[in-house]
Amino acid sequence: MEKQYTYQELLGIVAELRSDHGCPWDRAQTHESMIPCLRNECEEVVQAIENQDDENLCEELGDVLLQVLMNSQIASEEGRFTIEDVVDGLAKKLVRRHPHVFGDAKAGTPEEGLASWEAIKRQEKEEKARRKAQKLENTST
Repeated sequence: MEKQYTYQELLGIVAELRSDHGCPWDRAQTHESMIPCLRNECEEVVQAIENQDDENLCEELGDVLLQVLMNSQIASEEGRFTIEDVVDGLAKKLVRRHPHVFGDAKAGTPEEGLASWEAIKRQEKEEKARRKAQKLENTST
């Protein structure tokens, strides 16, 4: 039987690829240099879905995951954030934007669920813009 890798082992493989004795190409990558790869891999996911090709979809989703892991590894090396921060932020966002699942709100249709998501997202963006403006105001005084 072929070995099945775990998420933790995958994280180790990505870190190894970026290490001093890893792959020269992987070590040379930056967030900016990875942009074409991310665009290409996302388009390949769309094509696999459109072609209803589950085998290819599984592979292409793995390639998109690699983009997430590589960018997270680069950020971690720079002391900016980690994959754990990405996972935690996503989990918090999913819970926050689904009060009809994780709270007391109601959404009986897909449209109501989407409307709730969009309203919460809009509120979050407005609050973020207010905090940013306040921070700029505080630094200029």
